[in-house]
Amino acid sequence: MDKIYIFHGSSKEIKFPEIRKTQYTKDFSWGFYCTKDFEQASCWANRRNLNCVVNTYSYTENPKLKILTFEKMTDEWLDFIAKCRKGFVYDYDIVEGPMADDTIWNFVNDFFSGNISRETFWTAAKFKHPTNQISFYSIKALDCLEFYKSEEVK
Repeated sequence: MDKIYIFHGSSKEIKFPEIRKTQYTKDFSWGFYCTKDFEQASCWANRRNLNCVVNTYSYTENPKLKILTFEKMTDEWLDFIAKCRKGFVYDYDIVEGPMADDTIWNFVNDFFSGNISRETFWTAAKFKHPTNQISFYSIKALDCLEFYKSEEVK
């Protein structure tokens, strides 16, 4: 398998990634989140942090792991993130796909509250900039990552 480089935005250097259960779940539930896009990781680092650091990891896919990939936003993706945001626990090691940023998440909430239809959600969501996120959900998944470097970003 080929190595690729992926990024994690934070307030500090993270040589040893961890999976932490927090009060709120994210798009793909709890996990260690990375992206293939350096600029997106920079934005993550800049959220509410005084120190802004992008950590770079080499990632080598392990074909023995259970991996779910969403190539784009689909009904299956929408249903999956809605379940994960409600605390759904799945048996995948890694989940990759588009990110429901704050704007998209507002539409997701409106859809699940019955305030907008599925069709209205897709009409609103299709104009959003594509994003990428990879959630490492198990220790075996974290073993696919090797710390490469970190750098401060402004």
